[in-house]
Amino acid sequence: MPGMTRFLVVLDVDSTLIEDEVIELLAEEAGSLEEVERITFQAMNGELDFEESLRARVATLRGLSTDIFDKVRSRVTVTRGVPELIAGVRSAGGRVGVVSGGFHEVLDPIAKELGLDYWRANRLAVDGGVLTGEVDGPVIDAEAKASTLREWADDASIPLRSAVAVGDGANDLTMMAIAGLAVGFDAKAPVRDVAGVLIDERDLSQVLPLLGLRG
Repeated sequence: MPGMTRFLVVLDVDSTLIEDEVIELLAEEAGSLEEVERITFQAMNGELDFEESLRARVATLRGLSTDIFDKVRSRVTVTRGVPELIAGVRSAGGRVGVVSGGFHEVLDPIAKELGLDYWRANRLAVDGGVLTGEVDGPVIDAEAKASTLREWADDASIPLRSAVAVGDGANDLTMMAIAGLAVGFDAKAPVRDVAGVLIDERDLSQVLPLLGLRG
């Protein structure tokens, strides 16, 4: 529609786009859930460097077969309101992307099914069909999330003032700082302190009225 603001909405994935923490689902299969939950809690509350915490958690997955990805994907639940949010933003000419400290191996089919415009995540290193316990390539940390938001805004010709960052943990703060609107979604303490808006009901369609849009 002429004159209507086009928005770029960029969401975190684990505990935002989806109800789950994929690293914890993988760790459950590896028998390291308790350790991984502890590290995740510390990282999301800003008590640990994200890259350090991710590498420590991924190390516990060493030896898992890549067959586990299908099983884990089947356990993932997309958060309520996601299809409505995507439809509402795109009907107004905007775009929706997700950037994750999680993993492409689980995210890719979910992103394709939802019809997202953009998505980016980490990759797990594999040797002979088995996880090595390492990350393949650079880690998607807080700085990478922010640079990704900038890249997608440029690609979509949408100014940063019309970019919306939605997240829940400390590694979302840097992209929130550069977005026109920062939305804390069922957020941890560090995000609650700085987000422009807090949504505590787990329904992402509630982002739409903040943008003057309907589902």
